[in-house]
Amino acid sequence: MTNTHDHGARETTRGPRTTFLTRLLAVTSAAAALAATGLVTAAGTATAETHREPDFGPNVFVYDPSTPAAEIQAKFDALFAQQEENEMGTDRYAILFKPGRYDVNAKLGYYTTVAGLGRSPDDVDVNGAVRVIGQSDPDSAAGISSLTNFWRSAENLSVTPTDWSNQWAVSQASPMRRVHIRGTLWLEPGNGGYSSGGYIADSKVDGVTINGSQQQWLTRDSVLGGDWTNGVWNQVFSGVTGAPEQGFPDPPYTTLATSPVTREKPYLYVDDRGSYRVFVPALRRDTSGTTWGDGRTEQGTSLSIRDFYIAKPGDGASRINQQLARGKHLLLTPGVYHLDRALRVKHKNTVVLGLGMPSLAPDTGDAALRVEDVDGVRVAGVLVDAGPRRSDVLVEVGDRHSRRDHASNPISLQDVFFRIGGPWVGKATTSLVVNSDDTLIDNIWAWRGDHGNGIGWNQNTADTGVVVNGDDVTAYGLFVEHYQKWQTIWNGERGRTIFYQSEIPYDPPSQAAWNSPTGKGWASYKVSDRVRTHEAWGLGVYSYFNQGVDIRADRGIEVPKRPGVRFHDMVTVFLDGSGGIERTINEAGTPVVGSYGTSTIVSYP
Repeated sequence: MTNTHDHGARETTRGPRTTFLTRLLAVTSAAAALAATGLVTAAGTATAETHREPDFGPNVFVYDPSTPAAEIQAKFDALFAQQEENEMGTDRYAILFKPGRYDVNAKLGYYTTVAGLGRSPDDVDVNGAVRVIGQSDPDSAAGISSLTNFWRSAENLSVTPTDWSNQWAVSQASPMRRVHIRGTLWLEPGNGGYSSGGYIADSKVDGVTINGSQQQWLTRDSVLGGDWTNGVWNQVFSGVTGAPEQGFPDPPYTTLATSPVTREKPYLYVDDRGSYRVFVPALRRDTSGTTWGDGRTEQGTSLSIRDFYIAKPGDGASRINQQLARGKHLLLTPGVYHLDRALRVKHKNTVVLGLGMPSLAPDTGDAALRVEDVDGVRVAGVLVDAGPRRSDVLVEVGDRHSRRDHASNPISLQDVFFRIGGPWVGKATTSLVVNSDDTLIDNIWAWRGDHGNGIGWNQNTADTGVVVNGDDVTAYGLFVEHYQKWQTIWNGERGRTIFYQSEIPYDPPSQAAWNSPTGKGWASYKVSDRVRTHEAWGLGVYSYFNQGVDIRADRGIEVPKRPGVRFHDMVTVFLDGSGGIERTINEAGTPVVGSYGTSTIVSYP
């Protein structure tokens, strides 16, 4: 019989040297293996990351080139059938492609994101299409439109169209970023159907871009290899190589050779070792073209996915805030996050990145998100849905005492979309308040709902979409619509807006219910009387009062008249309904009242 105790004793007697040699050999062999793969630092510490797939939850689908094309196509078809008309639903999805080629014809419905996982858009080639098509619209003479094609996106991939074009017939909140279209890009639904987009950034189109019926559009820091055809009211190009020449109002092109200060949206990718990371692009000034084309090396910082807390919709605000307080970045997986208190970002350089159009929904009257006045926070790719208890603000950047200089490392908000009503009754006094200096706003849609659930003058109540108190704030693609007072209020100095789109509210019940301190109605874009310097390019303000009452707004844009406050290329439009807008900016412009008409101003003052 073996004596286990004695055996153990003998091991103890002669074991230390044997154990030491065994471990030494194991460590040496492991180190040699790691050294061969380049995963050992100068200090000899292993830096390899686990290749285990992160848990992004059940609504994220990750494919590699070995996946059968039929399987990928079936998933796209099933999601589109579910999401094509699911405008106010709670389902959210993301489909991610690892580097390689894919033969697929992807149609995107609501709350669907398609993205590549390469370091360059050209690392993923979709041979077929990534497209958005028009919807049946019985109110349109064409029978089709894309006026409500909201809340979807394509990012970080290339598309080689197998049809004559890649169709991207969208309206607001449907960005195309870091996309290479190897052919023609078609932005309208066809047959003359209406469309009300839209936004492209850091992208390249090899062929013609057919703008068609798009009423307005912003293209930023991109490359157009072919013509950009026609336009309706307001087309803005900022830092776009190959952009059409300045022509406003006929054609309605506003063209800036460079963008003054930019930083592209963070994105998820897989490195050469198969590890997931998030790339955070660097700040740039006086830019044009893409960050990734012509052999450029994109500047920025790469973060391990292990530095992120990967949140799921069941996570409460307390748990998420604990992770943020520990210094974790935050990746929000697809779904709706009901919050009993605001998420709080306190550490500089924190990244809050949404995957698949996640929604933050404050239920108790608090904000959804508060960002302290610290350097370099990035918030990107999230929806914010007001709850039934009124919030004073939904997202606040800094506080009213913020005075820090962030010029070298600003806070940025990118693809952040607000809703007051639509999925449910929502109430919020102001959707976005920016107190921090130097903040970058890049593609924001703040929308008080005009259709959906909980819609009415006394139901989805909301005063103002965006309030900017910080100095030196720059906004690209500011879409603000249907709020009940001023849509946008700018109190900070040296602000800049490049592209603004705004419908004033449809539903004031009477003129008496909708008069401002400065006259009839409320201007859409309001610059405070005390501001000395402000500049804006490419602004469109539209009216459609649909209550059968003659409602007037004295002006679409209201600013102090002084040399440092300058506006370029503005249009006011009567879309339909009753009443209208008397002047475009202050006392300048012509009435657009009672029937379709436009009033354009090239320069003010």
